[in-house]
Amino acid sequence: MKTKRIYSNNATYQKFEVLKTNRNKRHRYSQFFVEGVRNINEAIRNGWQIASFIYSDEKPLSQWARNTIASVKTEGNYELTSELMKDLSGKDDTSELVAIVQMRKVGFSQIHLSEAPLIVVFDRPSNHGNLGTIIRSCDAFVVDGLIITGHAVDLYEPEVIAASMGSFFKLPVIRIANNEDIFAFIQKLKQRFPGFQVVGTTAHAEQNPFDVDMSVPSMIMIGNETNGLRRAFKEHADVLVTIPMAEGSAASSLNVGCAASVVLYEAVRQRRQESPHVRSAEVSR
Repeated sequence: MKTKRIYSNNATYQKFEVLKTNRNKRHRYSQFFVEGVRNINEAIRNGWQIASFIYSDEKPLSQWARNTIASVKTEGNYELTSELMKDLSGKDDTSELVAIVQMRKVGFSQIHLSEAPLIVVFDRPSNHGNLGTIIRSCDAFVVDGLIITGHAVDLYEPEVIAASMGSFFKLPVIRIANNEDIFAFIQKLKQRFPGFQVVGTTAHAEQNPFDVDMSVPSMIMIGNETNGLRRAFKEHADVLVTIPMAEGSAASSLNVGCAASVVLYEAVRQRRQESPHVRSAEVSR
């Protein structure tokens, strides 16, 4: 593979910057910016195509970085000066290795459904950290796939990927702009999986999630951080749940990432009790 050295803020370097900072150009190139050992390792482990590695040859690389560069086939790699690498990374402790990764085709077909699927919909996420946290929780609790709706933060923002702690590259995450496509997908799931239910979440005193049977095939809908779940999604829910707050608590609700984790944990707890041999097999996949 070819390695090109960059000494200045030229057109190639500027492309790296826009992949990190510009949503529109990121999608135009169909590439995104990844840094961090865990994220790069998970991208490689899960078969994502690495377009390029970026690093500085002015400081000795770790054994991990050298092995990664040597073992992964790319279109071409780039060596930067230490100063350019520092500016590109933007971290106090400059990353020694950055990866430019190809985006994948997204659609419902990317969600591989288990015997009793558990799917999450996150309606119009507006915070990068919350989206990354929910991706991480979905991965931890064996969710089949995460669907993002409407006008949302960009899935490929570096902050989202960093917050996911590597789970971004393991969990199928798709963005569906048209709500009708999601509703049609729900109908197909209900036809395919008898008893399939849609569980909406709200802060307004609905059923306790501990009282709802989520051991059956389910879709859990999480609302926007500020405005909650839209009416159209609530109308398609079979049941609405509210996480109970302690009496007298000043908190009226949890952060959306925390709330999603609580509901997902309850779903997995029920499923392990209902059919421990099936769920343990899924956890190990």
